[in-house]
Amino acid sequence: MSSNYHPIGVFDSGYGGLTVLKEIVSTLPQYDFVYLGDNARTPYGTRSFNVVYEYTLEAVRKLFDMGCHLIILACNTASAKALRNIQQLDLPKIAPDRRVLGVIRPSVEEASEITRNGHVGVLGTNGTVSSESYPVELEKWSDGKVKLTTQQACPMWVPIVENNKMGTEGADYFIKNDLQELFKKDAEIDSLILGCTHYPLLIESIRKFMPKSDVQIIEQGKIVASKLADYLQRHPEIEQVCSKESSINYFTTEQANLFDARAKHFMGQEVKVRHLHF
Repeated sequence: MSSNYHPIGVFDSGYGGLTVLKEIVSTLPQYDFVYLGDNARTPYGTRSFNVVYEYTLEAVRKLFDMGCHLIILACNTASAKALRNIQQLDLPKIAPDRRVLGVIRPSVEEASEITRNGHVGVLGTNGTVSSESYPVELEKWSDGKVKLTTQQACPMWVPIVENNKMGTEGADYFIKNDLQELFKKDAEIDSLILGCTHYPLLIESIRKFMPKSDVQIIEQGKIVASKLADYLQRHPEIEQVCSKESSINYFTTEQANLFDARAKHFMGQEVKVRHLHF
């Protein structure tokens, strides 16, 4: 690759980050992007903090080697369990002029801005929910505007998406049940964060079974794309180094043919991925 090739890196433990990449590319089509999915070691949600941190740092180093000066962790589990350590402990030593951002803070900022009554709901994987990252960050960044954060783990939603079972009777059963459980805990929720990047592919069923019609749903891809555009405007030292040839390169740690088949559901078009060894 050219020495002038400095794409924006987008990392996920699997496929879900493609929903974020799709929105970012739509918002910032002029930039180069490289997507890395650690599909061989997914899911991250059931792994310990130390393991997720180790895997995520390994991916960040690989993306740095590919020329990235800016990386988005388009994975809630990686953002929850690894981002802070990477930003505070690793970047100052290995790449002080480069940046790694996550998906939790943009979602938290959006929820804090749009909630009307301070009751925010979060749907996520077991790993994201157990990390307590969303309640902690909402308390930290909302300046008291968020009064109560209520979470619900949805362990079946990712397998539904990755097996292309969206809209089926079985999928609707789990979605309806998990939403009911969330609103049993707090019937006053008025803003709902989809705290997993797979979940936008279930948005029709989520809206269908939402117990209240006035709940504002926060889809991370659109929010992250908007916040990233703002970040690049505010940080010209990063923006200027990002190359701009409108290219996208895809890499996976799993078999390429498996990734290609499933990635189409997320991107809405055919993709061509290459296998990568860490």
